[in-house]
Amino acid sequence: MSTPAPVSVEAFAAHLEARARAAVNLTELGFSIANDVHAVLNFRQALVFGARDQVMTVSGLVKLAEDSPYTLWLKRAWPWVVGQLPEAGKHGGWLAPTPAQLAAAPEDVADGWAEWWPAGVLALPLRRRDGELLGWAAFLLDQPPAEELIHLLGRLGESWSYCWEMLSGTPRRGLRARWQAAGQWQRRIALTVLLALCFLPVRQSALAPAEVVAEDAMAITAAIDGVIKNIHVRPNQLVKAGEPLFSLDDTTLRNRLEVARKSVAVADAELQAATQMAFDDSRSKSELAALTGRAQEKRAELAAVEAQLARVDALAPYDGIAVFADPDNWQGRPVVTGERIMLLANPAKPALLVHLPVADAISLEVGAPLKFFLTVRPLSPVSGVITETSYQASVEGDGVASYRLRASLAEKDVRIGLRGTAKVYGGWVTLGYYILRRPLAKLREWSGW
Repeated sequence: MSTPAPVSVEAFAAHLEARARAAVNLTELGFSIANDVHAVLNFRQALVFGARDQVMTVSGLVKLAEDSPYTLWLKRAWPWVVGQLPEAGKHGGWLAPTPAQLAAAPEDVADGWAEWWPAGVLALPLRRRDGELLGWAAFLLDQPPAEELIHLLGRLGESWSYCWEMLSGTPRRGLRARWQAAGQWQRRIALTVLLALCFLPVRQSALAPAEVVAEDAMAITAAIDGVIKNIHVRPNQLVKAGEPLFSLDDTTLRNRLEVARKSVAVADAELQAATQMAFDDSRSKSELAALTGRAQEKRAELAAVEAQLARVDALAPYDGIAVFADPDNWQGRPVVTGERIMLLANPAKPALLVHLPVADAISLEVGAPLKFFLTVRPLSPVSGVITETSYQASVEGDGVASYRLRASLAEKDVRIGLRGTAKVYGGWVTLGYYILRRPLAKLREWSGW
């Protein structure tokens, strides 16, 4: 039951108004609204809602859990509660829904009311002086409050509304309101300026992810089929011409080499024996041609094995840096002839590889300028010029269809492998076309015009 009002309602109201005026922000004001009236109203729970039905304060809680089941239910139920108040909540009031009202309510609203809320709720709207809604104060009660308490809450509601308005500041008028408040000559000037701006020439541009690559990198591939035995360099290591880069496992080839050498020795022995017997045996003389061919075949096999064994070690053809990923990913991995293991790049000749998404593509030609903003130093862009464009889009690793563009960089000390964002520039167009290009493209795609 409602607790009787204090002996001096005026004194208590003045105390609560002073507490509201002492609030330095909306959080403190909401806490005062939700907790200070309990001494006279004896509610089960008090809630403070914002103008957009967001839950701001719950009595007894310092911080509200945004994802709790109760909070999520409040966001769904409060708009229905306001709609059930007299005159659609214009003046607030007491609401104790009947079984028929709850039966007509959304299912989750009725179930949540039965689980969490008592018989009724007293809703008090808080408004600006011009009538704009600021929020709501809601008090959950078992019985309707007394008239004296309703009068007290009405007085407090005016004070809370004024404090809320002062703490939230003057609302910024929307564009529509400012347009309606402007005079006719002001509207004409605004339209003229807007129309003139639509014909202002601007340069088309687009942003795309980019990475620094080598301008003339050479692919270092496996010369023969085999298994990677050792990687002799580290990623981005500077190497000299003739230094080993990686080696294939040579166990099988060395075994084949030993077998080939013994086969050559056997073939030579058989040929020598047949040559000696040919002086006395005409039959052995007829076998000389076959044995000679066999000996030559075994020597050719030996030479082939030796040639393969000589290609086990991959050497750097010139000075540069080795560009590849983690060497542990290659250790013990089988490779086939021609499979790329790494790149040998010249660090003095960096280039830029740009992945321009199809959705952001603009008309670009070779020689178009660009700016490259590195992730490691975004405030110091590097200038460049597009040197190559692709006419066919390909799907990159992130699943986005993109055009591959290559560009030269004016700054040559940019390290290969760095990433960032490239801003590419196209031709000159009007500002109106620049703004409406993508919406018009979507409209045409949707309508087929």
